[in-house]
Amino acid sequence: MKLQPGWLRRTLAATALALVASTPVLAATDDGKVTHFLLDNGMEVVVVPDHRAPIVTHMVWYKVGSADEPLGKSGIAHFFEHLMFKATTDHAAGDLGRAVSAIGGWSNAFTSNDYTAYFETVAPSALEQMMRFEADRMFNLVLTDDDIETERDVVLEERRSSVDNDPQAVLQEEIDATLWRNHPYRIPVIGWMHEMEKLNRTDALTFYGLYTPKNAVLVVTGDVEPETVKALAEKTYGRFPRGPNLSPRIRPAEPEQNTRRTVTLADARVSAPGFSTHWVVPSYNTAEPGEAEALDLLAEILGRGNRSRLYQQLVVKQGLAAEAGAYFEGTTLDATAFTIYGSPRGDAKLADLEAAADAEIARIIKDGVTDDELEKAKNRYVRSLIFARDEQLYMAILYGSALATGGSVQDVQERPDRIRKVTADQVKAVAARYLELDHSTTGYLLPKTEK
Repeated sequence: MKLQPGWLRRTLAATALALVASTPVLAATDDGKVTHFLLDNGMEVVVVPDHRAPIVTHMVWYKVGSADEPLGKSGIAHFFEHLMFKATTDHAAGDLGRAVSAIGGWSNAFTSNDYTAYFETVAPSALEQMMRFEADRMFNLVLTDDDIETERDVVLEERRSSVDNDPQAVLQEEIDATLWRNHPYRIPVIGWMHEMEKLNRTDALTFYGLYTPKNAVLVVTGDVEPETVKALAEKTYGRFPRGPNLSPRIRPAEPEQNTRRTVTLADARVSAPGFSTHWVVPSYNTAEPGEAEALDLLAEILGRGNRSRLYQQLVVKQGLAAEAGAYFEGTTLDATAFTIYGSPRGDAKLADLEAAADAEIARIIKDGVTDDELEKAKNRYVRSLIFARDEQLYMAILYGSALATGGSVQDVQERPDRIRKVTADQVKAVAARYLELDHSTTGYLLPKTEK
């Protein structure tokens, strides 16, 4: 799981998790061969056994997120995530949460641009019970007008607290709306306030039509065997029909990026200024072979961690920055963004810091990266995949997010080898091709008194 630092943290309208699952993974354990199969109704199932502890994580992913919302209905994906905790024909509202708490487990859900997911972490003996709960609300949700009104108030308040009261989040919304000129990634996951206020029961029931087995991925990680999961999945999810065929997820494409744009927010609540520069780049789903892997390593070399170029130059050697870094959000259905960011330290000027960061990018475009730093970047990247095996939830997120955005189990498992094959020339090439400042969007967050 990768969390974005400080003031750049993107506001995902998630109940619990703000995540960008861009890191691939290896098999969970040596005896934990990943199993992938389809139920007769089209629901995909992935099982990742890990017998080190008597715990299992059960996640249901729906291939629908905020970028799939109808025009004028922003926020319905996240709003509907909330509504999934209401009553069904078989259970009262809150029964799932109470059942999970009663056995000492935990559960939650989150919405992103491309998917919505629900999960429970419990003892293996409770896996069938969790499947029954999730299958029940996939088919038997009952929504009343009172449910709509009360939960709409909840998500409106969530927007006020998580976005409107946070200058960093407000600026990020404006940056996204400027960076993406046509693609729905420009619309906030939580929704625009004026559209959220009008969401109604008909909107919710229409969106519920996208929650079908054919449009879902079940990922189970932990102390289970594939045969057990398959039998339980067929017994629970498998007894329901696949549902109607859904339209392909075809979204408006971005026009050519040919201008340099800036967004500035000055706010009295801001104590330290900062900047971030963003480029539209291909994701693992849209890139030419090797490009996304090269972008991942470019982000690693340029700005991930305290051994990165931006950190060493701007924080350590030049003393200009309190923080500086870069990231690449590789797991998206469509194109994605490459970002650098920084915040000045002491009396350093924001303009000087930004110029120094731009100089580091120009240096990579001109001179490339060394074989030594590329090898170290690969080692750090692959090492992070090994550490990921320790987290059941993380493993479920990695496979679920990949399959919900057009990837496959094979893609996930082969990515480390593809990372190993990236050359220094490829890293230099993607930097030169995509990190063109004249095609970027830069956001500035300033204290109110700063001109």
